[in-house]
Amino acid sequence: MHMCMDWRAVKFDWNKARAFLVTAEEGSLSAAARALGMTQPTLGRQVDGLEQELGVVLFERVGRGLTLTPSGMELLDHVRGMGEAAGRVSLTALGQSQALEGSISISASEIYATVLLSPIVAKLRVEEPGIHVEIVVSNHASDLLRREADIAIRHFHPT
Repeated sequence: MHMCMDWRAVKFDWNKARAFLVTAEEGSLSAAARALGMTQPTLGRQVDGLEQELGVVLFERVGRGLTLTPSGMELLDHVRGMGEAAGRVSLTALGQSQALEGSISISASEIYATVLLSPIVAKLRVEEPGIHVEIVVSNHASDLLRREADIAIRHFHPT
């Protein structure tokens, strides 16, 4: 038996939920706007719109930052689950492509980027010219679910 969701019960815009999630994770509207590649006023309107659609206050302004309200904290885990599901949908869809072309970003420490990746990327460019490789040299752990990189080469076990 196949159960169908009652879509009329969903009373909010999912894009606004993403704006809320990133704002909660980043701690400010300006940081969230940078993370999403949008302007701070646009992001602020999305968060305000979600608050209106849900009829709850999600954040309290504290100085120059934001603090989650009890309602915001209660909703955060649910919205985080939505974000993780959206990330899995994107990763699954990307895995369905049969073409060996496109861009990929690899996050690696400075040593791995210069010593390990340089000859591999050079060989890849010859064998698969349709693939564009961007190497993100960073000593911090890139978050793959938030698409900070497609591949992360680490010399430690992430938490």
